[in-house]
Amino acid sequence: MTTLTQFGPDAALSPAEQAILRAAPFNLDVDALRWVEETRARLTPEQRLCQLFNVLVSDDDLQAAQKAADLGVGAYTRFVGGNLDAAWHVTHALLEAAQVPPLISGDLEGGAIAMPFATQLPNQLGLAAAGDSAMSEQVVGVLAREARALGYNWSFTPVIDINAAFRSAIVATRSYGSEPETILTQALINLRTFQSQGIAATIKHWPGEGFDDRDQHLVTTLNPLDMDQWHASFGQLYRSMIEGGVLSVMAGHIALPAYAKANGVQGLETCRPASVSRLLNQQLLRQELGFNGVIVSDASSMAGLSSWDKRARVVIDVFNSGCDMLLFPSPSLEEDLAHLQQALSDGRVTWARMDEALLRVLGMKAALGLHQKTLEQRLPALSQAHQVVRQASHLDVEKNAASASITLVKDVHALLPLSAQRHKRIVVVTDPDRSGFAYQAPAPLILPALLAEHGFEVREFDPQNPPTAADTDLVLYILAQESLLTRSHIYLDWLRLHRGLRTSMRRYWQDLPCAMVSFGHPYYLYDAPRMPCMVNAYTAIEPVQRAVLRKLLGEEPFTASSPVDATCGLPDALY
Repeated sequence: MTTLTQFGPDAALSPAEQAILRAAPFNLDVDALRWVEETRARLTPEQRLCQLFNVLVSDDDLQAAQKAADLGVGAYTRFVGGNLDAAWHVTHALLEAAQVPPLISGDLEGGAIAMPFATQLPNQLGLAAAGDSAMSEQVVGVLAREARALGYNWSFTPVIDINAAFRSAIVATRSYGSEPETILTQALINLRTFQSQGIAATIKHWPGEGFDDRDQHLVTTLNPLDMDQWHASFGQLYRSMIEGGVLSVMAGHIALPAYAKANGVQGLETCRPASVSRLLNQQLLRQELGFNGVIVSDASSMAGLSSWDKRARVVIDVFNSGCDMLLFPSPSLEEDLAHLQQALSDGRVTWARMDEALLRVLGMKAALGLHQKTLEQRLPALSQAHQVVRQASHLDVEKNAASASITLVKDVHALLPLSAQRHKRIVVVTDPDRSGFAYQAPAPLILPALLAEHGFEVREFDPQNPPTAADTDLVLYILAQESLLTRSHIYLDWLRLHRGLRTSMRRYWQDLPCAMVSFGHPYYLYDAPRMPCMVNAYTAIEPVQRAVLRKLLGEEPFTASSPVDATCGLPDALY
């Protein structure tokens, strides 16, 4: 590691620094202020800088975790594997080695973006479809309790992006839909429930995603709204969540050209992403909206940032923009620290800025009570984790939430309910190209096997022997593409589904009963507007697939409403 030779300001908290920490959302008392002051005083310059980085620990390799723990950073993001014991031991190693209690963060969103061994719950779009605030509180409560049992104290939720561009592969199922009122209602439930459980909530992706149908993992995206439109939508969402006491905001690799132009910026600089924009973070977010909590950058390895500028400048600009923590140093913490050391030496970044960032990071730790908690209070015993995760009451929530989240978009020929007498021979068409979240495999599609267990004869689509009325009673399309990282675009690819040029142009619903179930993306009617029966289920987790089966068979009614325009504005998609 680099050796820094210069300390920042005097370790004692100034009146201005105390004012920051006494104010919302930190609301620190005298003892917590003293801990922040004493902790900052005993940290070396290098240790201060390390507190401003969040390192990814993406597997449950204990040896790799111990190496990561040696870095002494302020936070770790955990993408756990499929084994609870292994996940617990890795987090324990991170906590045990830390001189300052670290933040343990994760994308606690539900659906495919979840701990694979935990209670399986709908994603944000599924909760919005259910439209039941009490149920949403139950679901987030389960997410929070199980996350706490695994040592999490920082959730990168709620996503408050607006589902406006139906082609957006990254927003769709991760959002609460297209209506700001619904988004705010659900997001406030998420915020209050997580933070009441001692887990800091994060609103993302600042300054707002969903009107650009591209993915900031792959390109810098643009929020195209004018400022009146922005204030009426995203501005109101962020202001309300700030008033609700949210502890952190994630600055996305998203630009807001209208605000830049209104402040005299011209040319390419109007497209500077928020993660490196002083104008968006310090002026709009802090000064105008009044946010006083922690600003964390989105993952700094994403192409939305790496395509903007060289790494040596990006690292400096993240902190100079007003971000207090950099998410995921790249390619290594040592290299990013070297960039900071050089910038501190030549004056491109000041110790005053770095210590302001440190102040807020330590302040959030104190606001969560980490300074008062023992290791076992921060990570309960493994035996307790087993008692909490997938306990009986959580499984009740799992089943009820799955059932409540499924939307019947249309059934124009009254196909449903299915019966083994009328629809015995089913040809299933699935998408062969599926991916899971991060390092996890996608949930297996079990619906065809479930149908077979209920007396249906199920076979896969064969382009050499396409279905006919003589051998088929139902053609059932089953798709499962949730909004996950780097998917770029999600659409109904007829060539891939029907596996051939000639069959790609065939539409079987003119001759055979047809239905489509999407366990993910809710906009397939754009590419198949005349599909006569459409069910949106938003995620392929097993409880949802089982609930879909019950609804297809008429054992349960469809109760959810679509939180987006599933017809994509197409007049023929209604019929």
